[in-house]
Amino acid sequence: MRMQLASWPEVEAYLKESTGIIVPIGSTEQHGPNGLIGTDALTAEMISWRVGDATGAMVAPTISVGMAQHHLAFAGSMTLRPSTMIAVIQDMVNSLARHGFERFFFINGHGGNVATVNAAFNEVYAETSLGTAASNRPSVRCTLRNWYMGKAVGEISKEVFGDDEGSHATPSEVALTYFGYPECAERLSKVPLDPPRAPDGIIYDADDYRRQFPDGRIGSNPSRATPEIGGRIMEACVAELADDYRDFVDRA
Repeated sequence: MRMQLASWPEVEAYLKESTGIIVPIGSTEQHGPNGLIGTDALTAEMISWRVGDATGAMVAPTISVGMAQHHLAFAGSMTLRPSTMIAVIQDMVNSLARHGFERFFFINGHGGNVATVNAAFNEVYAETSLGTAASNRPSVRCTLRNWYMGKAVGEISKEVFGDDEGSHATPSEVALTYFGYPECAERLSKVPLDPPRAPDGIIYDADDYRRQFPDGRIGSNPSRATPEIGGRIMEACVAELADDYRDFVDRA
Protein backbone atom coordinates (compact mmCIF):
# COMPACT_ATOMS: atom_id res chain seq x y z
CA MET A 1 0.00 0.00 0.00
CA ARG A 2 1.33 3.42 -0.96
CA MET A 3 1.01 5.72 2.02
CA GLN A 4 0.16 8.68 -0.18
CA LEU A 5 -2.88 6.81 -1.51
CA ALA A 6 -4.07 5.77 1.96
CA SER A 7 -6.21 7.58 4.49
CA TRP A 8 -5.00 8.07 8.04
CA PRO A 9 -7.43 5.44 9.42
CA GLU A 10 -6.00 2.98 6.89
CA VAL A 11 -2.47 3.71 8.10
CA GLU A 12 -3.62 3.29 11.69
CA ALA A 13 -5.21 -0.05 10.82
CA TYR A 14 -2.03 -1.19 9.05
CA LEU A 15 0.03 -0.46 12.17
CA LYS A 16 -2.09 -2.92 14.13
CA GLU A 17 -0.75 -5.64 11.83
CA SER A 18 2.80 -4.47 11.03
CA THR A 19 5.34 -1.83 12.07
CA GLY A 20 7.43 -2.17 8.90
CA ILE A 21 7.64 0.40 6.13
CA ILE A 22 9.55 0.68 2.86
CA VAL A 23 11.18 4.02 2.04
CA PRO A 24 12.28 4.57 -1.59
CA ILE A 25 15.25 6.92 -1.92
CA GLY A 26 17.09 8.07 -5.03
CA SER A 27 18.39 11.16 -6.74
CA THR A 28 17.54 13.77 -9.36
CA GLU A 29 20.53 13.92 -11.70
CA GLN A 30 21.54 13.56 -15.30
CA HIS A 31 21.80 10.06 -16.77
CA GLY A 32 23.33 10.80 -20.14
CA PRO A 33 21.57 11.74 -23.37
CA ASN A 34 19.14 8.82 -23.36
CA GLY A 35 18.46 8.41 -19.62
CA LEU A 36 15.87 10.14 -17.46
CA ILE A 37 16.98 12.71 -14.90
CA GLY A 38 14.75 10.96 -12.38
CA THR A 39 16.26 7.51 -13.01
CA ASP A 40 17.60 6.86 -9.50
CA ALA A 41 14.40 7.95 -7.76
CA LEU A 42 12.08 6.34 -10.32
CA THR A 43 13.79 2.95 -10.17
CA ALA A 44 13.77 2.90 -6.36
CA GLU A 45 10.13 3.95 -6.37
CA MET A 46 8.96 1.41 -8.95
CA ILE A 47 10.76 -1.40 -7.18
CA SER A 48 9.48 -0.31 -3.77
CA TRP A 49 5.86 -0.24 -4.95
CA ARG A 50 6.17 -3.78 -6.32
CA VAL A 51 7.92 -5.07 -3.19
CA GLY A 52 5.12 -3.47 -1.21
CA ASP A 53 2.55 -5.28 -3.33
CA ALA A 54 4.40 -8.58 -2.91
CA THR A 55 4.71 -8.31 0.87
CA GLY A 56 1.73 -6.21 1.90
CA ALA A 57 4.11 -3.53 3.18
CA MET A 58 3.33 0.16 3.46
CA VAL A 59 5.49 2.30 1.14
CA ALA A 60 6.42 5.83 2.20
CA PRO A 61 6.74 8.82 -0.15
CA THR A 62 9.94 8.73 -2.21
CA ILE A 63 12.93 10.84 -1.23
CA SER A 64 13.66 12.00 -4.77
CA VAL A 65 16.59 14.40 -4.31
CA GLY A 66 19.81 12.97 -2.97
CA MET A 67 23.56 13.49 -2.86
CA ALA A 68 24.46 14.56 -6.40
CA GLN A 69 26.69 17.63 -6.25
CA HIS A 70 29.05 16.12 -8.82
CA HIS A 71 26.26 16.20 -11.44
CA LEU A 72 25.46 19.90 -11.08
CA ALA A 73 27.23 20.92 -14.29
CA PHE A 74 24.43 19.14 -16.19
CA ALA A 75 21.07 20.89 -16.55
CA GLY A 76 18.28 19.61 -14.34
CA SER A 77 20.46 17.95 -11.71
CA MET A 78 19.72 18.77 -8.07
CA THR A 79 21.45 17.95 -4.80
CA LEU A 80 21.08 18.05 -1.04
CA ARG A 81 23.99 18.80 1.26
CA PRO A 82 24.97 15.87 3.50
CA SER A 83 23.68 17.68 6.57
CA THR A 84 20.36 18.43 4.85
CA MET A 85 19.87 14.86 3.76
CA ILE A 86 20.66 13.54 7.24
CA ALA A 87 18.09 15.93 8.69
CA VAL A 88 15.44 14.91 6.14
CA ILE A 89 15.89 11.21 6.89
CA GLN A 90 15.91 11.80 10.67
CA ASP A 91 12.73 13.85 10.49
CA MET A 92 10.95 11.30 8.30
CA VAL A 93 11.93 8.39 10.54
CA ASN A 94 11.00 10.27 13.72
CA SER A 95 7.67 11.38 12.24
CA LEU A 96 6.71 7.85 11.26
CA ALA A 97 8.07 6.35 14.48
CA ARG A 98 5.77 8.62 16.47
CA HIS A 99 2.84 6.76 14.90
CA GLY A 100 4.34 3.37 15.72
CA PHE A 101 6.52 2.40 12.74
CA GLU A 102 9.63 0.59 13.96
CA ARG A 103 11.26 -1.13 10.97
CA PHE A 104 12.48 1.13 8.17
CA PHE A 105 13.55 -0.62 4.96
CA PHE A 106 15.17 1.89 2.61
CA ILE A 107 15.42 0.88 -1.06
CA ASN A 108 18.08 3.02 -2.70
CA GLY A 109 18.76 3.79 -6.36
CA HIS A 110 21.85 6.02 -6.07
CA GLY A 111 25.33 5.05 -4.92
CA GLY A 112 26.12 8.60 -3.87
CA ASN A 113 23.50 8.36 -1.11
CA VAL A 114 24.99 5.39 0.74
CA ALA A 115 27.42 7.09 3.12
CA THR A 116 24.98 9.84 4.07
CA VAL A 117 22.02 7.50 4.57
CA ASN A 118 24.09 5.33 6.91
CA ALA A 119 25.21 8.45 8.77
CA ALA A 120 21.54 9.39 9.17
CA PHE A 121 20.77 5.96 10.61
CA ASN A 122 23.55 6.45 13.15
CA GLU A 123 22.13 9.83 14.12
CA VAL A 124 18.75 8.18 14.73
CA TYR A 125 20.34 5.44 16.83
CA ALA A 126 22.36 8.03 18.77
CA GLU A 127 19.12 9.72 19.84
CA THR A 128 18.10 6.48 21.55
CA SER A 129 21.51 5.67 23.00
CA LEU A 130 22.01 9.19 24.38
CA GLY A 131 18.48 9.46 25.71
CA THR A 132 17.52 12.39 23.47
CA ALA A 133 14.83 10.60 21.43
CA ALA A 134 11.25 11.76 21.99
CA SER A 135 9.49 9.88 24.77
CA ASN A 136 6.80 8.74 22.34
CA ARG A 137 9.27 7.22 19.86
CA PRO A 138 9.79 3.47 19.92
CA SER A 139 13.20 1.93 19.42
CA VAL A 140 13.66 1.70 15.66
CA ARG A 141 15.76 -0.29 13.21
CA CYS A 142 16.81 1.01 9.81
CA THR A 143 18.43 -0.80 6.92
CA LEU A 144 19.52 0.14 3.41
CA ARG A 145 19.27 -2.04 0.30
CA ASN A 146 20.80 -0.86 -2.97
CA TRP A 147 18.65 -2.54 -5.63
CA TYR A 148 21.48 -2.49 -8.18
CA MET A 149 23.72 -4.55 -5.85
CA GLY A 150 21.41 -7.57 -5.74
CA LYS A 151 22.84 -10.92 -6.77
CA ALA A 152 20.19 -11.65 -9.40
CA VAL A 153 20.45 -8.15 -10.86
CA GLY A 154 24.22 -8.53 -11.14
CA GLU A 155 23.86 -11.85 -12.91
CA ILE A 156 21.46 -10.42 -15.48
CA SER A 157 23.64 -7.36 -16.02
CA LYS A 158 26.74 -9.48 -16.55
CA GLU A 159 24.94 -11.87 -18.90
CA VAL A 160 23.25 -9.21 -21.04
CA PHE A 161 25.49 -6.15 -20.90
CA GLY A 162 28.93 -7.34 -19.79
CA ASP A 163 31.48 -4.52 -19.87
CA ASP A 164 28.90 -2.15 -21.37
CA GLU A 165 27.29 -1.82 -17.92
CA GLY A 166 29.78 0.85 -16.81
CA SER A 167 29.26 2.83 -13.62
CA HIS A 168 26.87 5.69 -14.44
CA ALA A 169 23.88 5.89 -16.77
CA THR A 170 24.10 2.10 -16.89
CA PRO A 171 21.98 0.08 -19.30
CA SER A 172 20.49 -1.79 -16.33
CA GLU A 173 19.02 1.29 -14.69
CA VAL A 174 18.02 2.83 -18.02
CA ALA A 175 16.30 -0.44 -18.97
CA LEU A 176 14.29 -0.32 -15.74
CA THR A 177 13.02 3.17 -16.51
CA TYR A 178 12.23 2.12 -20.08
CA PHE A 179 10.18 -0.75 -18.66
CA GLY A 180 8.32 1.52 -16.26
CA TYR A 181 7.92 4.44 -18.67
CA PRO A 182 7.68 2.99 -22.20
CA GLU A 183 6.64 6.33 -23.67
CA CYS A 184 10.03 7.72 -22.62
CA ALA A 185 11.77 4.67 -24.07
CA GLU A 186 10.11 5.35 -27.41
CA ARG A 187 11.54 8.88 -27.40
CA LEU A 188 14.97 8.43 -25.86
CA SER A 189 16.09 5.06 -27.18
CA LYS A 190 16.61 6.68 -30.58
CA VAL A 191 19.15 9.22 -29.27
CA PRO A 192 22.58 8.45 -30.81
CA LEU A 193 25.56 7.89 -28.48
CA ASP A 194 29.10 8.73 -29.56
CA PRO A 195 31.05 6.67 -28.69
CA PRO A 196 28.55 3.86 -27.99
CA ARG A 197 30.44 2.94 -24.80
CA ALA A 198 31.56 5.95 -22.80
CA PRO A 199 35.13 6.18 -21.44
CA ASP A 200 35.78 5.26 -17.82
CA GLY A 201 37.61 7.20 -15.12
CA ILE A 202 37.50 9.04 -11.81
CA ILE A 203 35.60 12.25 -11.17
CA TYR A 204 35.89 14.94 -8.51
CA ASP A 205 33.68 18.03 -8.54
CA ALA A 206 30.91 19.00 -10.96
CA ASP A 207 33.06 20.97 -13.40
CA ASP A 208 35.65 18.20 -13.54
CA TYR A 209 32.90 15.70 -14.33
CA ARG A 210 31.56 17.77 -17.23
CA ARG A 211 35.06 18.26 -18.68
CA GLN A 212 35.94 14.56 -18.59
CA PHE A 213 32.56 13.09 -19.54
CA PRO A 214 30.72 15.72 -21.57
CA ASP A 215 27.60 13.62 -22.27
CA GLY A 216 27.31 12.46 -18.64
CA ARG A 217 27.93 8.72 -19.03
CA ILE A 218 30.81 6.87 -17.37
CA GLY A 219 31.93 3.58 -18.89
CA SER A 220 28.41 2.65 -20.04
CA ASN A 221 26.50 1.91 -23.23
CA PRO A 222 22.84 2.47 -22.33
CA SER A 223 21.80 2.24 -25.99
CA ARG A 224 21.55 -1.50 -25.26
CA ALA A 225 18.75 -0.94 -22.75
CA THR A 226 15.30 -2.25 -23.66
CA PRO A 227 12.00 -2.41 -21.79
CA GLU A 228 12.10 -6.22 -22.03
CA ILE A 229 15.44 -6.42 -20.21
CA GLY A 230 14.12 -3.91 -17.70
CA GLY A 231 11.22 -6.25 -17.00
CA ARG A 232 13.63 -9.13 -16.30
CA ILE A 233 15.63 -6.97 -13.92
CA MET A 234 12.47 -5.79 -12.16
CA GLU A 235 11.17 -9.32 -11.61
CA ALA A 236 14.49 -10.57 -10.23
CA CYS A 237 15.02 -7.53 -8.04
CA VAL A 238 11.55 -7.59 -6.50
CA ALA A 239 11.80 -11.29 -5.65
CA GLU A 240 15.09 -10.78 -3.78
CA LEU A 241 14.05 -7.62 -1.98
CA ALA A 242 10.69 -9.03 -0.93
CA ASP A 243 12.51 -11.87 0.84
CA ASP A 244 14.93 -9.39 2.40
CA TYR A 245 12.07 -7.22 3.64
CA ARG A 246 10.25 -10.13 5.26
CA ASP A 247 13.42 -11.27 7.01
CA PHE A 248 14.15 -7.75 8.26
CA VAL A 249 10.66 -7.14 9.65
CA ASP A 250 10.34 -10.58 11.24
CA ARG A 251 13.78 -10.56 12.88
CA ALA A 252 13.58 -10.48 16.70
